[in-house]
Amino acid sequence: MSDTTVDTDKTVVGVVGAGAMGAGIAQVAAVHGHAVVLADAQPASIARARSGHAKALARDVEKGRLTREQADAVLARITYVDGVSPDQLAAFAPCGVVIEAIVEQVAAKQQLLRALEAIVARTAILASNTSSLSIAALAGSCTNTERVVGVHFFNPAPIMPLVEIIPAITTSESVIAAARALATAWGKTTVLAADTPGFLVNRVARSFYGESLRIREEGIAD
Repeated sequence: MSDTTVDTDKTVVGVVGAGAMGAGIAQVAAVHGHAVVLADAQPASIARARSGHAKALARDVEKGRLTREQADAVLARITYVDGVSPDQLAAFAPCGVVIEAIVEQVAAKQQLLRALEAIVARTAILASNTSSLSIAALAGSCTNTERVVGVHFFNPAPIMPLVEIIPAITTSESVIAAARALATAWGKTTVLAADTPGFLVNRVARSFYGESLRIREEGIAD
């Protein structure tokens, strides 16, 4: 695989999974000028994402953050695909980066990444928005493991500034740099995290959750 770069203005961005996270990531990319392909196995999820995008951009117009023309242009940049069959995944062929945001199951993500690898260009980045699964395990399902990287947004993606960049041991330096450059261009603050359970934020947060339960058990607070 040759060195990978992404055009932070023009790269076509793919997102698979149109739940809260996937829809939010797609909105971020479209607002920053990218053509976006958003797909989900459930047509109802695509319908909710489309409606959610329209409502979110309408609020931005009301608050003066965007003009109506700008909001319409953002919506026009998003292509919605209501399925993930091989024929439907072909819509991702032009993408320079594809971010999966599907169910947190290793096997499901591996299957999707294998299917995408056969469709996108050899230099395209395959990214996972997983919050805790091993990026190395996901990358291991692909022939070109060096193109796979974790790019973990936080909910709601259009608002939360932090993005964890998680390379597997096989991820190439050019892919890491390209993923960070893209997230930075979207106004995000990136942090490079090791490929360990929970990465950075969730690994730290678990201690807070456990402490809150102990406080309750000891009767210190309700």
